[in-house]
Amino acid sequence: MEDNFDTLMTCIVKEKPEVGLKLTKKKIPSNLESHEVLIKVNYTSVCGTDYHIYVYDDWAKKRLKLPFTAGHEFSGEVVKLGSEVTRVEIGDIVSAETHIICNTCEFCLRGDGHICENTKIIGVDTDGCFAEYVKIPAMNCFINSKDANPLHLSVQEPLGNAVHTMAHFPIEGKDVVITGCGPIGLMGVNVAKAYKAKKIIAVEVNEYRLKLAKELGADVVINPLKEDVVARVLEETGGRGADVVGEFSGNKHAIEQAFEYVKAGGGLSLLGIPSKDIEIDLAKLIVFKGLHIYGVVGRRIYETWYQVKDLVDNNMLDFDKIITHTFKLTEYQKAMDLMATGNCGKIVLIPGDE
Repeated sequence: MEDNFDTLMTCIVKEKPEVGLKLTKKKIPSNLESHEVLIKVNYTSVCGTDYHIYVYDDWAKKRLKLPFTAGHEFSGEVVKLGSEVTRVEIGDIVSAETHIICNTCEFCLRGDGHICENTKIIGVDTDGCFAEYVKIPAMNCFINSKDANPLHLSVQEPLGNAVHTMAHFPIEGKDVVITGCGPIGLMGVNVAKAYKAKKIIAVEVNEYRLKLAKELGADVVINPLKEDVVARVLEETGGRGADVVGEFSGNKHAIEQAFEYVKAGGGLSLLGIPSKDIEIDLAKLIVFKGLHIYGVVGRRIYETWYQVKDLVDNNMLDFDKIITHTFKLTEYQKAMDLMATGNCGKIVLIPGDE
C-alpha cells in the first residue's frame, strides 16, 4: 500500500488572497512525523469557516497564512502510522478533533484543552481534509465504531459544537430556545430533542431552515422578520422565559433579545460570533436575573466527543435530515454557491474518482 503514497492526490487549496478556492493536485502527505498518522478521507463536510475562507472576508484576511489545503470536518481510514503512534491502528475509522493543542499550557494541564492558549486548527493553520488524504497528529484522532455510517461520522466535529452548546446546562424537561438555524443550530435542535427538552423553540430568518428545524424536533419556530421574538418566547413559556438558550446566530439583535427572554436563573450558551458590539443592561439582564452565561469554544477534549459517540451509536439523531446535500469533492463550487443561499443543512463532499 505504501508504494501508492508517492502519487498525487486531488485537493482544494486556498492559494490567493481573493474570493475562491483552487482545485489542484498535490503529493500525498506521507512523510509523517513520529506522532502523526495518514488518513484516507472518506467524506468531508463543509463548515461556515470554510465559506469564510472561500469568500476571503475580513476574518480570513487577518487570520490566514496562504497557501494551504482547506477543510477540517471528515471521516476516514487510518492507512499509515508515525513511528511512535500507539493509540490508533491501521484500518481504524476515525474523525478528527480539529484543535491541535499543546498539552503543556495551564489550560491543557488542568483539563481545559479546548481553550489551550497555543491552539492550531486543522484546515486553517495546517493543511486540511478537502483532499483524498490528510495527515494529523494521532492525538487528534477519535476512533469511531466500525459499523457506524461513515457519512454521518464526517459531521461529528460540528455536531460536537452543538452538543457542547446544548449540554452545558441541563435541558431535559426544560424550555429551550435555539437562535440561528444554520447547520450547527439545526444540530442543536436535534440534540435538544435527543436530550428530551420539554419545548424547543427555534428562531431563524430563513424559511427553508425553519422548515428543517421543525422536521428535526422544534415544537415552535419563529421568524424574527415576521414576529416579535421576545413576546412570542414569553408567550410560549408562561411569561417567565426560556430555561436555556443556545445561541448559534452571532447576530447582534438576536443575542440582545436572548438576554431579554431567558428566564431568571437560566442559562445562556453562546457559540455564535458577533461582528458588532453587544449592548445590554448588564445590571438588569445579568446581575439581577442571576443569569448563567457560558462561552462555547470548540468541543471539550474528549468529553464532548464521547457524548457525540453515544448519540451516534444509539441512533438518537436524524442525520439524513441534517445532511441535506452531497457533492463530489471536485464539485466544491456547487457547495459554496449553495452555502451562499442558506438553503441547506449540512453539505458533505466525497473525494475519489473525478
